[in-house]
Amino acid sequence: MPRRMAPNQPLSRRHKRNLSYAFVVAFVFAIVYVFNGRPGDPMAVSFVQHEAYMNDRANTHDIVVGDSYDWRTAPFVNTISDYIPLPVGTPKKLPKVQFDFPPETSSQRAKREARRVAVRQEFQRSWENYRTFAWGQDELAPITGQGAESFGGWGATLVDALDTLWIMGLKDDFYEAVEAVAAIDFGVSESVTISVFETTIRYLGGLLSAYDLSHEKVLLEKAIQLGEMLYRAFDTTPNNFPLDRLLLENAKNKSGSNADSSICFAALGSLTMEFTRLAQVTQKNKYYDVVAKVTNFLDRAQNETNIPGLFPIWINAYRETIIGTTFTAGAMADSSYEYFPKMVALLGGLEPIYEKLWKDSSAMIDKHMLFRPMLPDTEPGKDLLFSGDVTITGEDVKLDAEMQHLTCFIGGMFALGGRLMPDQHHVDLGAKLTEGCIYAYAAMPSGIMPEIFDIASCASRTSCPWNVTSWEEEVLSRSGYNKEHADFEGILEKEKLPPGFTSLRDKRYLLRPEAIESVMIMYRITGHEEYLDHAWDMFTSVVRATQTPFANGQVFDVTADPPAEPENKMESFWFGETLKYFYLVFSPPDMISLDEWVFNTEAHPFRRPESRKTGTRGN
Repeated sequence: MPRRMAPNQPLSRRHKRNLSYAFVVAFVFAIVYVFNGRPGDPMAVSFVQHEAYMNDRANTHDIVVGDSYDWRTAPFVNTISDYIPLPVGTPKKLPKVQFDFPPETSSQRAKREARRVAVRQEFQRSWENYRTFAWGQDELAPITGQGAESFGGWGATLVDALDTLWIMGLKDDFYEAVEAVAAIDFGVSESVTISVFETTIRYLGGLLSAYDLSHEKVLLEKAIQLGEMLYRAFDTTPNNFPLDRLLLENAKNKSGSNADSSICFAALGSLTMEFTRLAQVTQKNKYYDVVAKVTNFLDRAQNETNIPGLFPIWINAYRETIIGTTFTAGAMADSSYEYFPKMVALLGGLEPIYEKLWKDSSAMIDKHMLFRPMLPDTEPGKDLLFSGDVTITGEDVKLDAEMQHLTCFIGGMFALGGRLMPDQHHVDLGAKLTEGCIYAYAAMPSGIMPEIFDIASCASRTSCPWNVTSWEEEVLSRSGYNKEHADFEGILEKEKLPPGFTSLRDKRYLLRPEAIESVMIMYRITGHEEYLDHAWDMFTSVVRATQTPFANGQVFDVTADPPAEPENKMESFWFGETLKYFYLVFSPPDMISLDEWVFNTEAHPFRRPESRKTGTRGN
């Protein structure tokens, strides 16, 4: 055995050398740990840890609710005696949605976390200015730094952003916002009428989601007050179909009204998730009953429309008839289709009507609305799809190859539906539709897709050779110019049309979330890392074009490069949807897992009830 050294004996040369090696190894390990091992994001913890951190202050003190009118006492016009009940029983064990992600490498984690931090910092910068200059108001004007009212004057941004604050781990900001939301007075409004649809998806959805996440009881109290107010939009009409706009004072005074003779499909059919979730957390069937009545009507009428399986843009809710000839998956219809597969998840598969509505409508969207764009390079073109509008005259169904930014949600919709009701073709469609929107972003000089554009469509999805003559003819046709080549060249230069694009009908970008929504869902479903790079390209382009001294504003022209000064407008969904989806795509997959949560159309996650077989939480 080696001899012990005396206390003051100097170190031998060998010991010095060994200690030097040890110090070098420790130093290198420390450097590696700092730059690769230690999380670059202080919120880089598991969802369970995040939830415990965020909720350790929930319900720890009384919060005063600030309503001057109790909507639970509002009179009923058409009292319902027999409610359609919430489906009962153990939720089905639905198929897994999310990809089984393998462990990350240290470099993958560092890259992802740096991007997530950048998104959170962009949110915080805008939020601080909203808090300073527009606290409690519906919107912050991002150029002038002033408050603006747009949705009832109840603080749409405040409510819409609640769950984003929670998800981003901004604990102090979240609880400050909870107290401000508790003080909202839903008994009064500067608006004579309110949009039932917008109030439901932004306010009611925001309150229910924040309650699902935080368990803060005051948020449920506010959701019930608002739910009672919105319930009067159904109660007012003899057939209990919702009004498009609710007269608040009439709702307090037992004033009846007929259902709308013309209401868009989205406004009629997109209230199901919010009222169903309210029914689940309160265990009151009346909230489910009113949306179930509309769903039953849609079920009866779905195969009696002019294109069986699809619903036209406009519906006569008064006569309960559907006779329109224009169909779209975009504006005024989008979220009703979106809610069919999502209601399967929210109800745990216990109500088969939503699966039927989804399967019948998705087949006809696939058949009539989806098209492949004609592009010079057929290699990327074969992997792209867009969704256009269709009209029917007699037996002739005509496709208009127009694409809206709003319609970019459709990739995520098909992929989610293809997972919940297993259909690999639908997942593949979701991938191609998402790639279409990614392509449209990259094709513009600003790196951002326009609000509405037209593009040359292929007659076939399997074979589509580039035809410059056909492209030129369509550009000239849409422009209204004489059919001369010189006119074509002038239009391309003036409008900055990329190859294949035939018109940029609306060059604005309104801070919309639909493209990043589908990118996030496709990433969670497939695990393909290229979606992270696409998301980062989209985020940096959006920030570059929209950033103002106070926040982020809408873009007037996505073909301008460098970008012009944005518009003095920033809707609440910038906080509630767009930045949330950017944040989630760069978050670990257990942060709002698609196997445990389902998003409403305003990106508010509701907790899914789960089968007892899985051993996870239910309602």
